[in-house]
Amino acid sequence: MRQPDIEIYVKDADQAAVSTWLAQALGPCSAWRAQGETFKCEADSPHGIIPVTWLPKAVGKWHSLFIDSDATPWDDDIACAQAACAALGVEVRCAPGSWSEDQGEEDADRWLKVTAEGVQEITWRTG
Repeated sequence: MRQPDIEIYVKDADQAAVSTWLAQALGPCSAWRAQGETFKCEADSPHGIIPVTWLPKAVGKWHSLFIDSDATPWDDDIACAQAACAALGVEVRCAPGSWSEDQGEEDADRWLKVTAEGVQEITWRTG
């Protein structure tokens, strides 16, 4: 089932490299606009405008990339994480599926680590 949005965490990635990858994957992107600590842009995809948010160092060395659309080439976070890892050559993390607060704190620490070696479930305490 296609997720309504995509969120991945990218380690030590260069924002310019992420912009280049997004333009190739989604379509031409507008310039990043700073809004507080976050940066926003819009990708002009064949399926319409896709809002993108970049939060540098959201969790330590990890940058959050949030794509607010279900009209992406990826069905879910893990597919996007695998594509980002391959394109950027860095470790990427994402939730193993949709998570909501009523699932409890234990599940909040379950994450998927994506590297060139593959996908591995890990415990990542982000709070």
